[in-house]
Amino acid sequence: MSSEALAKAAGVKPTQLRKDLAYFGTFGTRGLGYEVADLSKKISEELGTSRLQPVILVGVGNLGLALLSYRGFEKEGFEIVAAFDLHPDRERDKAVKQPIYGMDELSPLVKRQNIKMAVLTVPASVAQEVANHLIDAGITGILNFSPIVLSVPEEVMVNNVNLAIELENLSYFTQE
Repeated sequence: MSSEALAKAAGVKPTQLRKDLAYFGTFGTRGLGYEVADLSKKISEELGTSRLQPVILVGVGNLGLALLSYRGFEKEGFEIVAAFDLHPDRERDKAVKQPIYGMDELSPLVKRQNIKMAVLTVPASVAQEVANHLIDAGITGILNFSPIVLSVPEEVMVNNVNLAIELENLSYFTQE
């Protein structure tokens, strides 16, 4: 596949795509393009998605339950292996395949399975406390759906997902 075709699919310029791919090593042949299978394998290795990476979810309310039901994570290399909630035995509208544990079981499971990533879907009032608990257990990457900015050590990566801000962004660009 040519760098032009890859760049178009990625929404970037061909020169930027070639420069970015060069960070991973030497790929492609001038005038012929990239071998798709080789490039895909190398990118998966670099992203750590060549095998399913275990992820936990904390907070099994409506949003947490919806994320547990989403099947798209596996095709991208991630598997939510367990969920945690203050009320693990609470009756929920939907059955999920992942076990739901109490918060007291979080640290042992994270350590035993060497889990490094968590999805946080708890109310803002407890998000920092839960994040601290995750970090103490060994989590180094948090996908934060709670509507607050978490204070974490430098070595912990947090990606914030604020759906209200995303809707505000859409609203701005759809105004006439």
